[in-house]
Amino acid sequence: MTAEPVTTHHSPSPAQTPPTVRASLSPSRAADFKTCPLLYRFRSIDRLPERTTIEQARGTLVHAVLERLFDLPAQGRTPAAAGDLVAPQWDRLVTEQPDLAAIFVDAEPAGPVEFLRSAAGLLEGYFAVEDPTRLEPAERESLISAVVDDELLIRGYLDRLDVAPDGALRVVDYKTGGAPREAFEARALFQLKFYALVLWRTRGVVPRVLRLLYLRDAEVLDYTPDADELVRFERTVVALWRAIEQATARQDFRPRPSRLCDWCSHQALCPSFGGTPPPFPVGLAGADPLRDARSTPVAPGVDD
Repeated sequence: MTAEPVTTHHSPSPAQTPPTVRASLSPSRAADFKTCPLLYRFRSIDRLPERTTIEQARGTLVHAVLERLFDLPAQGRTPAAAGDLVAPQWDRLVTEQPDLAAIFVDAEPAGPVEFLRSAAGLLEGYFAVEDPTRLEPAERESLISAVVDDELLIRGYLDRLDVAPDGALRVVDYKTGGAPREAFEARALFQLKFYALVLWRTRGVVPRVLRLLYLRDAEVLDYTPDADELVRFERTVVALWRAIEQATARQDFRPRPSRLCDWCSHQALCPSFGGTPPPFPVGLAGADPLRDARSTPVAPGVDD
């Protein structure tokens, strides 16, 4: 599907939130609650700090390079050009987010050099599955949002949206994480269905394709949703929101152990690992049950 060219790569800012909306939810936080309610609490309510991992930083860098790649003229979007963007984009990211430099504290001696080399290797995987000279994305790293159930704002960042001449939509998400893919594929599709629902509710079009690009493995996973499925998915999202509200009112977020615990930053505070969560924040229950969703959404580029 070849997309129509546009004059700008960023989408307009979302419309002003309707006065009926009293909460909002991102796909990352919704997936957190589905995966483990206690993880949702740690991230969204307690707001415990999490140190950025090398894998997350690499994902942010690769996403930044792929975004900037489409600023170049079509014929200039070559593997060499993408490689030339790696170091400058990393310098920009570290300047904007100085804490990123800390990822190398516990790295091997060749940490920074190997880090940039590994990012370039993931870009090779991108060129193995797509030809960017034939694409003109309509939007990149754009924030989209929609209101469901009259009171819930759902929103998130798209890695890329392609629009065909006939108006068909393709949502594209880049995956660079090093965790076993099968452990995250359901979460990734949940995220893309979230975006599909927003697009359908705001533009009246069900995306023709939801595409996951696995850069490390140079593989493509395409999924085709339909309207009936998105109706069911909307019910799922609203049910999740109500469950989060109930858990917040009761101050009851229980752990749900799984293989994903291996990548959790909060095992020391988790009862499943002999830990004790911090006291529940005073005044949160009933005041703003989804405080996280009112903050800036998860930064684009970090694999979910």
